[in-house]
Amino acid sequence: EVQTTSCKSMAAPQAVVEDKEVKELEQILSALEKYHPTIPDSVTEYYLRKTGFHTTDPRVTRLVSLAAQKFIADIAHEALQQARMRNMREKGRKDQRLVMTAQDIGAALQVHNVKIVKPEHLGPLSGGAAGGSA
Repeated sequence: EVQTTSCKSMAAPQAVVEDKEVKELEQILSALEKYHPTIPDSVTEYYLRKTGFHTTDPRVTRLVSLAAQKFIADIAHEALQQARMRNMREKGRKDQRLVMTAQDIGAALQVHNVKIVKPEHLGPLSGGAAGGSA
C-alpha cells in the first residue's frame, strides 16, 4: 500500500527551512558590512571588473574577497605541509630550517586543481650584445 502526503503538509516544513536559510543569509550579509578582509575592496573590485563582473553592493565584493582570502590561506597551509614533508625526507641536511619553495606551492596548487603553466622561452633578443646582428 502506497502512502501519500498532501502538498500542504510538505509545504510547511519547507517554508520553515527556507525562513531559517533566509535569516542565516541576512546574518552573513550583515556581518559582511562590518568585516574588512585582508584583500582590500578596491583590489577585489578591480579583478571583478576585469572579468566582466560589476556590482554596486559592497557585501558581494567582500564575500568574494573573503572567499579569495580563504583560498589563499588553504594554499599556504597546504604548501607548508608539502615543505614539512620534503624537509622530513631530507633529514641528512646540515641546515634544518623550513624553507617553502616554488615546488611546494606548485604541489599545493595541484591539490586544489590549479594548473601552473610556465611561459614559453622567448629566446635571445636580436641585435643585443649577445652577438645578434642589426
